[in-house]
Amino acid sequence: MTFRTRLLIVFTVAVAASVGMVELLVSHRTRLAFEAVEGQRVDALVAQFQKEFERRRQEIVRAVDDIALSRTAVDLAISPEPSTTLAAELAKAHGLALLELVADDGAIVSSAEWPARFSYKEEWLATGENWKLRGAFLKREELPDGVALALRAVATATPGDRKLYVAGGQPLDREFLSTLVLPAGMRVLLYRHLDPQFSPANLVDAAGPVASAELFRPLIEEVERQGREVTQTLGSGAGAETFHTLLLKGYEGNLLGVLLVGSSRRELVELESSLLRTGSVVAAAGILVAIALGWWATARITRPVRRLAESAAKVAAGDWGATVQTASRDEIGQLARAFNRMTEQLVNQRERLVQAERVAAWRELARRLAHELKNPLFPLQITVENMQRARERFPEQFDEVFREGTATLLAELANLKGIIGRFSDFAKMPAPEKQPVDCNALAAQTLKLFEAQLQQAGVRASAVLDPNLRPIQADPEQMARVLRNLILNAIDAMPSGGDLTVRTMAREGGVRLEISDTGQGLTPEECARLFTPYYTTKTHGTGLGLAIVQSVVSDHQGRISVESQPGKGATFRIDLG
Repeated sequence: MTFRTRLLIVFTVAVAASVGMVELLVSHRTRLAFEAVEGQRVDALVAQFQKEFERRRQEIVRAVDDIALSRTAVDLAISPEPSTTLAAELAKAHGLALLELVADDGAIVSSAEWPARFSYKEEWLATGENWKLRGAFLKREELPDGVALALRAVATATPGDRKLYVAGGQPLDREFLSTLVLPAGMRVLLYRHLDPQFSPANLVDAAGPVASAELFRPLIEEVERQGREVTQTLGSGAGAETFHTLLLKGYEGNLLGVLLVGSSRRELVELESSLLRTGSVVAAAGILVAIALGWWATARITRPVRRLAESAAKVAAGDWGATVQTASRDEIGQLARAFNRMTEQLVNQRERLVQAERVAAWRELARRLAHELKNPLFPLQITVENMQRARERFPEQFDEVFREGTATLLAELANLKGIIGRFSDFAKMPAPEKQPVDCNALAAQTLKLFEAQLQQAGVRASAVLDPNLRPIQADPEQMARVLRNLILNAIDAMPSGGDLTVRTMAREGGVRLEISDTGQGLTPEECARLFTPYYTTKTHGTGLGLAIVQSVVSDHQGRISVESQPGKGATFRIDLG
C-alpha cells in the first residue's frame, strides 16, 4: 500500500469517524432531551390524574356526608326498615353509582347496587375504623355484573345511641379515565388488580378493554412482584411505547390497581431515523469531500516525496547527478534541497575519488610493470654487455658467447612476451558464452586437475556438493578459470599445507560456490583491496588473478565476496543466478 493511499484512508476514516461521533452525540442528546420532555409530560399527566382522583374523592365524601346528615338517614338509623329503592333514590339524587345503608350491627338496610340484598352483613364497616378521617378510599367491590374497583367513602348518622353507616362511591373505570386530557402520543391504562393472577379483561383504557392486553402481562407481574413503580418499554420500532406505572392501594395497604401512563416512542424513532438519514447523507458528502481534499492534499505531499524516491533510486542505480525539482518552502522542500546538496556533494566526491583511484591505478600499474619488466631486462642487459666484451677482448670465443647470449635473450624475450600477454588478456576479456553448467561437475573436475599439485603442497582437498543443485546459465570456460585462480590462491596461502574445501549450495534464485582454506588469512584492509587490479599480497605475480575472477563474476551478473581473519584462513563466496 502506497503512502498516498494510506494518507487518503486516514483522511476518509477521520472524516467518517468525526461524522459518526457527531451523529452518536446528537442522537444521545436527542434521546436525553426526548426522555426529559417525556418525563415532564408523564409527570403532568400523573398530576392531572391525582388532581382528578382527589376531586372525585372530595365529591364522594361530600355526597356521603350529605346523605348521612339528611332526615332520611336519621330516621332510618332510628328505625332501620329494609327498603329496595331508598338507596338507589338517594344515590341518584347525590350523583353516586354505589350506595349502601348499613345498620350499626353491619346488616344492610338498603343497597343501590344490590336492591334485594337485605340483612347481609358488611362486617368491614363495623370494625371501629374512624371513617371520617379515612376519607374516600379504593375498595374491591362485587357487583351484579362482576367485580369492580370502586372509590368509596363512609359516613355515619348517629341519632341518640343509634348508628347508620352510609357507604357510597363511584367505580374507578374507563369513564374515570375519559375525564383525563391526554397529550398527543400518550395514553392512560388502568389495570384493576381484582384477581390473584393477571387477567386481560381487567386492563382498560378510556375506550374499554385494551386490545393485545397480554403484552402487558410481564409489566404488571413485575410491578406485583417488586411492589413498587416500574418503567418499561413495550414493543419495538415506531410502535414502541414506554409505560410508567403508578400504584393504587386500598385502605388496608393492599394493591388494588395499577395506573399505566404510556408515551409513544414514534416521534423519537422517526427523529432518530431522520437524524440517521441526515447523518448518512452528511457522512457520505463528508467522505466524498474528504476523498477529494485527501486526494488533493496527499498529491501535494506525496508528489515531491515520490520524486524524491525516484531520484534516490536513480542515485542507487549509479546516476549520482539526479536532483529533485521543488519550489515549496515547507519540510518537503527542505528535504528536497538537502537531497540535492547531498547528490551534488556525492558527485564532487565521486569525481575526486575517481581521479584519486585513477592516479593510484596508474601508479600501481606503473609500479607493477616496472617490477615485472625489470626482472627480464636486467639479464638482457648483462647478456648484451657480455657479448660486447667478448667481441672486443676474446674474438676467438665470441661465437660460443654469442650462442649462449642469444639463447638467454630469446628466453627473456619470451618471458616479456608472456607478461605482456597476461596484461593483454585482462584488457580484452571476452563476453561470456552462456550455456547450462552443472556447478557440481565443474567443481569436481577442477579439483581433479589439481590433485598432483595439492598432494605436492601437502593440502587436503574435499568437495561438499549439494545434490539438489540445478544447472545455471554460465560460460563453462570462464567459470573453470575462476575456480582455478581461487584454488591456486588457496594453495599459495598454505605453504605448509592445510585444508581446502570447495562447497556448492542452492540459494534462492541461483547457486553459491565457496572456496575455503586454512591458510594465513587476510587483514580487513587487504580484503577491501583484494579485487583491485594489479594489487597482490604475494611477492610475485601480476595481481590480475582476482581482478579477472571479479570481472568474470560481474559479467555473469553475480557477486563475489571474501571473509577472512589473519591466521584463520579465508573463504571466497560466489553467488550466481
